[in-house]
Amino acid sequence: MAQIVLFENIHPSARAVFEAAGYTDIVTHAAALPPAQLSDALRGAQVAGIRSRTHLDASLLSGNPDLRVVGCFCIGTNQVDLDAAMQRGIPVFNAPFSNTRSVAELVLGEAILLLRRIPEKNARVHLGHWDKSASGAFETRGKTLGIVGYGNIGSQISTLAESLGMRVIYHDVEAKLPLGNARPAGTLNELLEQSDVVTLHVPGGKATEKIMNADTIARMRRGSILINASRGTVVDIQALHAALKSGHLAGAALDVFPTEPKGPDEPLASPLIGMPNVILTPHIGGSTQESQENIGREVAEKLVRFLQAGTTKGAVNFPELPYLEQAGGTRILHVHRNAPGALGTLDNLMAQHGLNIISQTLQTRGQIGYVITDVEGEVNDIVMTTLRDHPITVRCDKL
Repeated sequence: MAQIVLFENIHPSARAVFEAAGYTDIVTHAAALPPAQLSDALRGAQVAGIRSRTHLDASLLSGNPDLRVVGCFCIGTNQVDLDAAMQRGIPVFNAPFSNTRSVAELVLGEAILLLRRIPEKNARVHLGHWDKSASGAFETRGKTLGIVGYGNIGSQISTLAESLGMRVIYHDVEAKLPLGNARPAGTLNELLEQSDVVTLHVPGGKATEKIMNADTIARMRRGSILINASRGTVVDIQALHAALKSGHLAGAALDVFPTEPKGPDEPLASPLIGMPNVILTPHIGGSTQESQENIGREVAEKLVRFLQAGTTKGAVNFPELPYLEQAGGTRILHVHRNAPGALGTLDNLMAQHGLNIISQTLQTRGQIGYVITDVEGEVNDIVMTTLRDHPITVRCDKL
Protein backbone atom coordinates (compact mmCIF):
# COMPACT_ATOMS: atom_id res chain seq x y z
CA MET A 1 0.00 0.00 0.00
CA ALA A 2 1.41 3.37 -1.00
CA GLN A 3 2.19 5.81 1.76
CA ILE A 4 0.91 9.25 0.81
CA VAL A 5 2.25 12.44 2.43
CA LEU A 6 0.37 15.71 1.89
CA PHE A 7 1.75 19.14 2.83
CA GLU A 8 0.40 22.70 3.12
CA ASN A 9 -3.14 22.00 4.21
CA ILE A 10 -4.33 20.40 0.98
CA HIS A 11 -8.12 20.29 0.74
CA PRO A 12 -9.83 17.21 2.27
CA SER A 13 -11.26 16.37 -1.17
CA ALA A 14 -7.86 14.87 -2.01
CA ARG A 15 -7.99 12.49 0.96
CA ALA A 16 -11.52 11.50 -0.01
CA VAL A 17 -10.33 10.51 -3.51
CA PHE A 18 -7.44 8.47 -2.13
CA GLU A 19 -9.58 6.68 0.44
CA ALA A 20 -12.30 5.91 -2.10
CA ALA A 21 -9.61 4.20 -4.19
CA GLY A 22 -8.45 2.15 -1.18
CA TYR A 23 -5.39 4.20 -0.17
CA THR A 24 -5.64 4.89 3.54
CA ASP A 25 -1.99 5.29 4.62
CA ILE A 26 -2.11 9.09 4.44
CA VAL A 27 -0.07 11.55 6.51
CA THR A 28 -0.90 15.27 6.39
CA HIS A 29 1.09 18.37 7.35
CA ALA A 30 -0.56 21.76 7.75
CA ALA A 31 2.39 23.73 6.37
CA ALA A 32 5.54 23.52 4.28
CA LEU A 33 8.59 22.14 6.08
CA PRO A 34 12.27 23.16 5.96
CA PRO A 35 14.51 20.80 3.92
CA ALA A 36 15.73 18.54 6.76
CA GLN A 37 12.27 18.06 8.24
CA LEU A 38 10.79 17.67 4.77
CA SER A 39 13.18 14.87 3.93
CA ASP A 40 12.34 13.09 7.19
CA ALA A 41 8.61 13.50 6.52
CA LEU A 42 9.02 11.92 3.07
CA ARG A 43 11.03 8.94 4.29
CA GLY A 44 9.43 5.81 2.89
CA ALA A 45 6.64 7.70 1.10
CA GLN A 46 5.69 6.77 -2.45
CA VAL A 47 3.46 9.80 -3.07
CA ALA A 48 4.10 13.46 -2.19
CA GLY A 49 1.38 16.09 -2.43
CA ILE A 50 2.57 19.70 -2.21
CA ARG A 51 1.54 23.27 -2.96
CA SER A 52 3.71 26.25 -3.89
CA ARG A 53 5.81 26.61 -0.72
CA THR A 54 7.23 23.07 -0.56
CA HIS A 55 10.43 22.81 -2.60
CA LEU A 56 11.58 19.46 -3.93
CA ASP A 57 15.11 19.85 -5.27
CA ALA A 58 17.46 17.25 -6.75
CA SER A 59 19.12 16.36 -3.45
CA LEU A 60 15.81 15.84 -1.68
CA LEU A 61 14.51 13.67 -4.52
CA SER A 62 17.67 11.54 -4.55
CA GLY A 63 17.51 11.20 -0.77
CA ASN A 64 14.05 9.64 -0.94
CA PRO A 65 14.35 6.72 -3.37
CA ASP A 66 10.92 5.32 -2.50
CA LEU A 67 9.19 8.37 -3.94
CA ARG A 68 7.32 7.35 -7.12
CA VAL A 69 5.15 10.35 -7.97
CA VAL A 70 4.61 14.01 -7.03
CA GLY A 71 1.36 15.96 -7.14
CA CYS A 72 1.46 19.78 -7.17
CA PHE A 73 -1.93 20.86 -5.87
CA CYS A 74 -1.72 24.16 -7.76
CA ILE A 75 -0.96 25.37 -11.28
CA GLY A 76 2.75 26.14 -10.91
CA THR A 77 5.47 23.47 -10.78
CA ASN A 78 8.55 25.72 -10.40
CA GLN A 79 8.94 24.46 -6.83
CA VAL A 80 9.98 21.02 -8.14
CA ASP A 81 13.20 20.23 -9.99
CA LEU A 82 11.30 18.71 -12.91
CA ASP A 83 14.36 17.47 -14.78
CA ALA A 84 15.80 15.77 -11.69
CA ALA A 85 12.42 14.13 -11.07
CA MET A 86 12.25 12.89 -14.66
CA GLN A 87 15.78 11.49 -14.47
CA ARG A 88 14.70 9.50 -11.41
CA GLY A 89 11.55 8.23 -13.14
CA ILE A 90 9.18 10.39 -11.07
CA PRO A 91 6.25 11.95 -12.93
CA VAL A 92 4.95 15.29 -11.64
CA PHE A 93 1.28 16.27 -11.96
CA ASN A 94 -0.44 19.61 -11.40
CA ALA A 95 -3.88 21.22 -11.68
CA PRO A 96 -3.92 23.46 -14.77
CA PHE A 97 -7.71 23.86 -14.93
CA SER A 98 -9.32 23.77 -11.50
CA ASN A 99 -8.79 27.37 -10.36
CA THR A 100 -9.31 29.18 -13.67
CA ARG A 101 -12.71 30.53 -12.67
CA SER A 102 -11.46 31.84 -9.34
CA VAL A 103 -8.55 33.72 -10.92
CA ALA A 104 -10.75 35.05 -13.72
CA GLU A 105 -13.31 36.44 -11.26
CA LEU A 106 -10.59 38.13 -9.19
CA VAL A 107 -9.08 39.80 -12.25
CA LEU A 108 -12.41 41.11 -13.50
CA GLY A 109 -13.38 42.27 -10.03
CA GLU A 110 -10.12 44.20 -9.76
CA ALA A 111 -10.61 45.71 -13.22
CA ILE A 112 -14.06 47.00 -12.21
CA LEU A 113 -12.82 48.38 -8.87
CA LEU A 114 -9.82 50.15 -10.42
CA LEU A 115 -11.80 51.61 -13.33
CA ARG A 116 -14.22 53.07 -10.76
CA ARG A 117 -11.34 54.20 -8.46
CA ILE A 118 -12.96 52.24 -5.62
CA PRO A 119 -9.73 51.51 -3.68
CA GLU A 120 -9.01 55.26 -3.42
CA LYS A 121 -12.61 56.16 -2.59
CA ASN A 122 -12.78 53.44 0.06
CA ALA A 123 -9.55 54.61 1.69
CA ARG A 124 -10.75 58.23 1.76
CA VAL A 125 -14.05 57.33 3.42
CA HIS A 126 -12.13 55.46 6.13
CA LEU A 127 -10.03 58.59 6.63
CA GLY A 128 -13.11 60.80 7.01
CA HIS A 129 -13.52 62.19 3.47
CA TRP A 130 -16.80 62.08 1.53
CA ASP A 131 -15.56 62.43 -2.07
CA LYS A 132 -18.44 61.92 -4.52
CA SER A 133 -16.55 63.11 -7.60
CA ALA A 134 -16.89 61.05 -10.79
CA SER A 135 -13.54 62.30 -12.08
CA GLY A 136 -11.43 59.40 -13.42
CA ALA A 137 -14.18 56.82 -12.79
CA PHE A 138 -15.36 54.72 -15.73
CA GLU A 139 -17.65 51.82 -16.59
CA THR A 140 -16.17 48.58 -17.91
CA ARG A 141 -18.64 48.54 -20.81
CA GLY A 142 -16.97 49.63 -24.03
CA LYS A 143 -13.45 49.47 -22.62
CA THR A 144 -10.74 47.35 -24.23
CA LEU A 145 -9.25 44.50 -22.22
CA GLY A 146 -5.85 43.25 -23.37
CA ILE A 147 -5.03 39.71 -22.28
CA VAL A 148 -1.36 38.70 -22.43
CA GLY A 149 -1.37 34.90 -22.48
CA TYR A 150 -4.54 33.32 -23.89
CA GLY A 151 -4.43 29.99 -22.08
CA ASN A 152 -6.91 28.41 -19.67
CA ILE A 153 -7.27 31.49 -17.47
CA GLY A 154 -6.86 34.13 -20.17
CA SER A 155 -9.56 32.61 -22.37
CA GLN A 156 -11.94 32.29 -19.40
CA ILE A 157 -11.43 35.98 -18.60
CA SER A 158 -12.08 36.76 -22.26
CA THR A 159 -15.51 35.13 -22.17
CA LEU A 160 -16.54 36.78 -18.89
CA ALA A 161 -15.25 40.21 -19.94
CA GLU A 162 -17.31 40.14 -23.13
CA SER A 163 -20.43 39.49 -21.08
CA LEU A 164 -19.70 42.81 -19.32
CA GLY A 165 -19.55 44.56 -22.66
CA MET A 166 -15.78 44.83 -22.94
CA ARG A 167 -13.86 44.60 -26.21
CA VAL A 168 -11.22 41.87 -25.88
CA ILE A 169 -7.88 41.54 -27.62
CA TYR A 170 -5.13 39.09 -26.73
CA HIS A 171 -1.51 38.24 -27.42
CA ASP A 172 0.03 34.78 -27.14
CA VAL A 173 3.29 33.27 -28.37
CA GLU A 174 1.25 30.41 -29.85
CA ALA A 175 -1.64 30.67 -32.28
CA LYS A 176 -4.86 30.35 -30.24
CA LEU A 177 -8.46 30.06 -31.38
CA PRO A 178 -10.33 33.14 -30.11
CA LEU A 179 -13.50 32.70 -28.08
CA GLY A 180 -16.52 34.89 -28.75
CA ASN A 181 -15.57 38.17 -30.40
CA ALA A 182 -12.03 38.34 -29.03
CA ARG A 183 -9.32 38.92 -31.58
CA PRO A 184 -5.54 38.48 -31.53
CA ALA A 185 -3.26 41.51 -31.48
CA GLY A 186 -0.41 41.41 -33.96
CA THR A 187 2.23 42.12 -31.31
CA LEU A 188 2.49 42.75 -27.58
CA ASN A 189 3.11 46.42 -28.27
CA GLU A 190 -0.03 46.63 -30.39
CA LEU A 191 -2.04 45.17 -27.51
CA LEU A 192 -0.53 47.58 -24.98
CA GLU A 193 -1.23 50.62 -27.15
CA GLN A 194 -4.92 49.73 -27.56
CA SER A 195 -5.91 48.48 -24.10
CA ASP A 196 -7.60 50.29 -21.24
CA VAL A 197 -6.87 47.33 -18.96
CA VAL A 198 -3.96 44.89 -19.45
CA THR A 199 -3.99 41.58 -17.58
CA LEU A 200 -1.06 39.14 -17.57
CA HIS A 201 -1.46 35.35 -17.70
CA VAL A 202 1.92 33.98 -18.78
CA PRO A 203 4.20 31.31 -17.27
CA GLY A 204 7.34 32.15 -15.32
CA GLY A 205 10.88 31.70 -16.61
CA LYS A 206 13.48 33.68 -18.51
CA ALA A 207 11.27 34.12 -21.58
CA THR A 208 8.74 36.19 -19.60
CA GLU A 209 11.00 37.83 -17.01
CA LYS A 210 10.13 41.55 -16.77
CA ILE A 211 8.15 41.57 -20.01
CA MET A 212 6.43 44.55 -18.39
CA ASN A 213 9.34 46.93 -17.95
CA ALA A 214 9.91 50.67 -18.38
CA ASP A 215 9.70 50.42 -22.18
CA THR A 216 6.60 48.22 -22.40
CA ILE A 217 4.78 50.07 -19.62
CA ALA A 218 5.47 53.33 -21.45
CA ARG A 219 3.63 51.89 -24.47
CA MET A 220 0.46 51.42 -22.43
CA ARG A 221 -2.26 54.04 -22.78
CA ARG A 222 -2.04 56.96 -20.38
CA GLY A 223 -4.60 56.32 -17.65
CA SER A 224 -4.73 52.57 -18.25
CA ILE A 225 -4.55 49.78 -15.67
CA LEU A 226 -2.18 46.82 -15.26
CA ILE A 227 -3.18 43.57 -13.53
CA ASN A 228 -0.79 40.69 -12.78
CA ALA A 229 -2.11 37.39 -11.43
CA SER A 230 0.45 35.17 -13.19
CA ARG A 231 4.05 35.21 -11.92
CA GLY A 232 5.79 37.86 -9.85
CA THR A 233 8.84 37.98 -12.10
CA VAL A 234 6.99 39.20 -15.21
CA VAL A 235 6.64 42.81 -13.97
CA ASP A 236 9.48 45.24 -13.20
CA ILE A 237 8.11 46.60 -9.92
CA GLN A 238 10.30 49.72 -9.92
CA ALA A 239 9.13 50.63 -13.43
CA LEU A 240 5.51 50.04 -12.43
CA HIS A 241 5.97 52.22 -9.34
CA ALA A 242 7.40 55.03 -11.45
CA ALA A 243 4.52 54.83 -13.94
CA LEU A 244 1.95 54.99 -11.14
CA LYS A 245 3.71 57.90 -9.42
CA SER A 246 3.91 59.88 -12.65
CA GLY A 247 0.23 59.28 -13.43
CA HIS A 248 0.97 57.42 -16.65
CA LEU A 249 -0.98 54.47 -15.23
CA ALA A 250 -4.23 55.05 -13.34
CA GLY A 251 -3.92 51.94 -11.21
CA ALA A 252 -2.61 48.40 -10.80
CA ALA A 253 -3.49 45.13 -9.10
CA LEU A 254 -0.91 42.51 -8.19
CA ASP A 255 -1.51 39.09 -6.69
CA VAL A 256 2.06 37.84 -7.22
CA PHE A 257 5.44 39.39 -6.47
CA PRO A 258 9.13 38.80 -7.32
CA THR A 259 9.86 37.97 -3.68
CA GLU A 260 6.97 36.92 -1.49
CA PRO A 261 6.78 36.64 2.32
CA LYS A 262 7.56 33.20 3.71
CA GLY A 263 4.73 33.23 6.23
CA PRO A 264 1.57 35.06 7.33
CA ASP A 265 3.38 37.30 9.81
CA GLU A 266 6.11 38.50 7.45
CA PRO A 267 5.25 41.79 5.70
CA LEU A 268 5.54 42.27 1.95
CA ALA A 269 8.49 44.46 0.99
CA SER A 270 7.42 46.57 -2.00
CA PRO A 271 7.50 50.22 -3.08
CA LEU A 272 3.82 49.81 -3.97
CA ILE A 273 2.80 49.56 -0.30
CA GLY A 274 0.53 52.42 0.67
CA MET A 275 -0.37 53.56 -2.86
CA PRO A 276 -4.13 54.25 -2.88
CA ASN A 277 -4.59 53.24 -6.54
CA VAL A 278 -2.96 49.81 -6.13
CA ILE A 279 -4.64 46.57 -5.04
CA LEU A 280 -2.20 44.12 -3.42
CA THR A 281 -3.38 40.60 -2.61
CA PRO A 282 -1.33 37.76 -1.02
CA HIS A 283 -1.18 35.28 -3.95
CA ILE A 284 -4.82 34.28 -3.54
CA GLY A 285 -5.95 34.21 -7.18
CA GLY A 286 -6.96 30.57 -6.86
CA SER A 287 -7.74 30.63 -3.16
CA THR A 288 -11.45 29.96 -3.03
CA GLN A 289 -13.16 27.04 -1.37
CA GLU A 290 -14.47 25.89 -4.74
CA SER A 291 -11.09 25.95 -6.47
CA GLN A 292 -9.25 24.26 -3.62
CA GLU A 293 -11.82 21.49 -3.55
CA ASN A 294 -11.54 21.07 -7.32
CA ILE A 295 -7.74 21.11 -7.22
CA GLY A 296 -7.68 18.49 -4.45
CA ARG A 297 -9.90 16.22 -6.49
CA GLU A 298 -8.19 16.81 -9.86
CA VAL A 299 -4.63 16.12 -8.71
CA ALA A 300 -5.57 13.22 -6.43
CA GLU A 301 -7.39 11.54 -9.31
CA LYS A 302 -4.28 11.83 -11.49
CA LEU A 303 -2.15 10.33 -8.72
CA VAL A 304 -4.59 7.46 -8.21
CA ARG A 305 -4.63 6.68 -11.94
CA PHE A 306 -0.84 6.51 -11.89
CA LEU A 307 -0.77 4.27 -8.81
CA GLN A 308 -3.43 1.94 -10.18
CA ALA A 309 -2.56 1.83 -13.88
CA GLY A 310 0.70 3.72 -14.51
CA THR A 311 -1.19 6.44 -16.38
CA THR A 312 0.91 9.59 -16.93
CA LYS A 313 -1.49 11.64 -19.06
CA GLY A 314 -1.17 15.24 -17.87
CA ALA A 315 2.31 14.85 -16.31
CA VAL A 316 4.36 18.02 -16.83
CA ASN A 317 7.79 16.38 -17.00
CA PHE A 318 7.23 12.86 -18.28
CA PRO A 319 6.27 10.81 -21.34
CA GLU A 320 2.48 10.82 -21.39
CA LEU A 321 0.69 7.48 -21.60
CA PRO A 322 -3.13 7.43 -21.36
CA TYR A 323 -5.23 5.08 -19.27
CA LEU A 324 -4.97 1.51 -20.52
CA GLU A 325 -7.06 -1.30 -19.07
CA GLN A 326 -4.76 -4.04 -17.79
CA ALA A 327 -4.67 -6.97 -20.22
CA GLY A 328 -2.34 -9.40 -18.46
CA GLY A 329 -1.87 -10.82 -15.01
CA THR A 330 0.86 -8.29 -14.11
CA ARG A 331 1.63 -4.79 -15.33
CA ILE A 332 5.28 -3.70 -15.45
CA LEU A 333 6.08 0.02 -15.45
CA HIS A 334 9.54 0.56 -16.88
CA VAL A 335 11.37 3.87 -17.16
CA HIS A 336 14.57 3.64 -19.18
CA ARG A 337 17.25 5.75 -20.79
CA ASN A 338 16.14 6.88 -24.22
CA ALA A 339 18.73 4.92 -26.20
CA PRO A 340 18.55 2.73 -29.33
CA GLY A 341 17.50 -0.82 -28.54
CA ALA A 342 16.09 -0.05 -25.09
CA LEU A 343 12.71 -1.63 -25.79
CA GLY A 344 14.30 -4.69 -27.37
CA THR A 345 16.53 -5.11 -24.33
CA LEU A 346 13.52 -4.94 -22.01
CA ASP A 347 11.57 -7.46 -24.09
CA ASN A 348 14.53 -9.86 -24.20
CA LEU A 349 14.94 -9.70 -20.42
CA MET A 350 11.25 -10.52 -19.91
CA ALA A 351 11.41 -13.34 -22.47
CA GLN A 352 14.40 -14.87 -20.68
CA HIS A 353 12.20 -15.20 -17.58
CA GLY A 354 9.30 -16.81 -19.47
CA LEU A 355 7.04 -13.75 -19.53
CA ASN A 356 4.57 -13.49 -22.39
CA ILE A 357 3.81 -9.90 -23.47
CA ILE A 358 0.06 -9.34 -23.86
CA SER A 359 0.09 -5.56 -24.38
CA GLN A 360 2.79 -2.90 -24.58
CA THR A 361 2.80 0.89 -24.98
CA LEU A 362 5.88 3.12 -25.23
CA GLN A 363 6.43 6.87 -25.24
CA THR A 364 9.65 8.86 -24.98
CA ARG A 365 10.47 12.37 -23.83
CA GLY A 366 13.94 13.87 -23.81
CA GLN A 367 16.39 11.52 -22.18
CA ILE A 368 13.94 8.90 -20.94
CA GLY A 369 11.41 6.43 -22.28
CA TYR A 370 8.41 5.03 -20.44
CA VAL A 371 6.79 1.72 -21.34
CA ILE A 372 3.78 -0.03 -19.84
CA THR A 373 3.87 -3.79 -20.43
CA ASP A 374 1.14 -6.25 -19.47
CA VAL A 375 2.45 -9.80 -19.17
CA GLU A 376 1.39 -13.32 -18.31
CA GLY A 377 3.76 -15.36 -16.20
CA GLU A 378 5.32 -15.16 -12.76
CA VAL A 379 6.85 -11.73 -12.07
CA ASN A 380 8.79 -12.58 -8.90
CA ASP A 381 11.55 -10.75 -7.03
CA ILE A 382 14.22 -12.29 -9.28
CA VAL A 383 12.52 -10.87 -12.38
CA MET A 384 12.14 -7.41 -10.84
CA THR A 385 15.74 -7.39 -9.62
CA THR A 386 16.96 -8.34 -13.09
CA LEU A 387 14.98 -5.54 -14.69
CA ARG A 388 15.96 -2.94 -12.10
CA ASP A 389 19.66 -3.77 -12.16
CA HIS A 390 20.07 -3.52 -15.93
CA PRO A 391 22.08 -0.42 -17.00
CA ILE A 392 19.27 0.76 -19.30
CA THR A 393 16.79 1.00 -16.42
CA VAL A 394 15.98 4.22 -14.58
CA ARG A 395 13.10 2.81 -12.56
CA CYS A 396 10.93 -0.29 -12.64
CA ASP A 397 7.76 -1.12 -10.70
CA LYS A 398 4.97 -3.62 -11.03
CA LEU A 399 1.22 -3.46 -10.41
